[in-house]
Amino acid sequence: MPVPDRKLAPTILVISQTYVPDPAAVGQYMHDAAAELVARGFRVKAYAADRGYEDTGLKFPKRETRDGVEIVRVGFASFGKGSIPIRLLGGMLYTLQVMLRAVFTRRLAAVLVSTSPPMAPMAALFIKLLRRKPFVFWAMDINPDQMIAMGKVGPRSLPAWLFDAMIKATLRHSTKVATLDRFMGQRLEAKVPLGDRLEVAPPWPLADHLEPVEHDDNPFRSEQGLAGKRVVMYSGNISPAHPVDTVLEAAQRVQDRDDLVFLFIGGGLGKQHIEDFVAEHRLTNVRTLPYQPLDQLRYSLSAADVHLVAMGEDMIGIVHPCKVYGVLGVQRPVLALGPEASHVGEIVGQHGAGWRIDHGDVDSAESLFRELADADEDTFRAKGDRAFAAMQQAFSKRQLCGRFCDVIAAVAGTSRLTPAEATPSNSAAVPD
Repeated sequence: MPVPDRKLAPTILVISQTYVPDPAAVGQYMHDAAAELVARGFRVKAYAADRGYEDTGLKFPKRETRDGVEIVRVGFASFGKGSIPIRLLGGMLYTLQVMLRAVFTRRLAAVLVSTSPPMAPMAALFIKLLRRKPFVFWAMDINPDQMIAMGKVGPRSLPAWLFDAMIKATLRHSTKVATLDRFMGQRLEAKVPLGDRLEVAPPWPLADHLEPVEHDDNPFRSEQGLAGKRVVMYSGNISPAHPVDTVLEAAQRVQDRDDLVFLFIGGGLGKQHIEDFVAEHRLTNVRTLPYQPLDQLRYSLSAADVHLVAMGEDMIGIVHPCKVYGVLGVQRPVLALGPEASHVGEIVGQHGAGWRIDHGDVDSAESLFRELADADEDTFRAKGDRAFAAMQQAFSKRQLCGRFCDVIAAVAGTSRLTPAEATPSNSAAVPD
């Protein structure tokens, strides 16, 4: 039956330190799911930080409603990504505040929590123990595995023990565990047997901000002086989990091709490494830019001829290459840098959506880049068409977001309402 009044609807609580309009991907996906749940007739309330995750100079309203989702933002919850201790402090303060505020949420039916910050599931676990409400854990990365693989902590260190205990407690008490690919699912199953509680729920293209734009019609290419250039682009979080040294070394070898540009757009701990490499070797064919506004994403992503998606060999099953979906959405081919036995490797191999090279194989990378510089438009268009077809067949927002929200609605104990059945969203925030 349709819910007649949003104020009386069952409430789903979303716990995510980053949330729209912050450009970090986790917040974008959490909002897409939240908006879909609102369209199905739920009241959805999201708790987030009041400052940007990457850029703490960004200050967001304490309260607002977007697409029917009530957003409450708390202070002293994000201090940037300058160091792991600073990130952990912000995450801990955010989680504690959510625990205190969320426990009084009225008509609470279920909680959706992800890994932003890594300790956020402790808030969901606290709410479950105190109020006996179920929660869905959407594992977008896995710690301490990620920190250990990146050499940030030792496998027998106290932080590793604490994070491992935390994720195991989360897995044991979650009503459902959703993860992004089968490799991540296997790693989680090795920690705690999950059986039918495990769902593979890949993220989707941020389709509201994506569409292919032809090069001749793209103002971004003009503004960045890319006319007549072949552009190899990396767009998104530049992290040590996604090493690009093989591409940088190959770029150094092909400086004689002034028609070939390597453009890195985004931020993260790995961006400084790229800029240091460029400065040390005086590269003129490698450029960096900050994150682009969401309303400009279609232009920046479409400016590429091929998109680099890197996955560290030690990161398979730990992190997921979310940026690949944006590439598929703008009908551009993928250059997978990493193992064939990985999610992005499988997309390229199964769908013929691009090319793949191994880490450390600089010779093959150089050869490929020279080949791409000389390739005609039909080569890129054919690969791009296959990439777009892969998105439509297997990775569309309608399919993946809808399937994920089916899981949440089932956990909330309410039969699915379609948007047509649900009452239109109330634009006013509902106070606790």
